[in-house]
Amino acid sequence: MTAFTPSALIGLCVGFIWGIGCSLAILYSIYLGGYRKAVEDSLAPQKPPRFLRALEKVRARIEIPPETRK
Repeated sequence: MTAFTPSALIGLCVGFIWGIGCSLAILYSIYLGGYRKAVEDSLAPQKPPRFLRALEKVRARIEIPPETRK
């Protein structure tokens, strides 16, 4: 245990924080890619089938009164 010095603890903490930060950056870039694709699909003259199915679900949810939703 003598080899486990304060510098090792600092390295462990910095490495952990660096790893979490990189993971969050990757997740955020994936999220933005999906958001860009959704905006792109909404502006396309020919809407993709998946977009139309999602639009139907959203419209159905909006038409249902809030007190009857689950």
